[in-house]
Amino acid sequence: MLNNIGLPGLLLIAVVVLVLFGRGKISSLMGEVGKGITAFKKGVSDGSKELEEDVAQTAKDVTPEADKDKA
Repeated sequence: MLNNIGLPGLLLIAVVVLVLFGRGKISSLMGEVGKGITAFKKGVSDGSKELEEDVAQTAKDVTPEADKDKA
């Protein structure tokens, strides 16, 4: 069903959405989508940094468990 939309159909849908919601509402919605994408990318980046730091900390701590108990 969606294979037969084509460019004229997409343009018609875009015009209908623009008429229904108005330029200002769509503009603000796209701004919020952009902020959401930015926040998602920042979260993924922070998560990967945290994992790398955890792996680095684990790699630094090579003291055997028996020696840790004595210290």
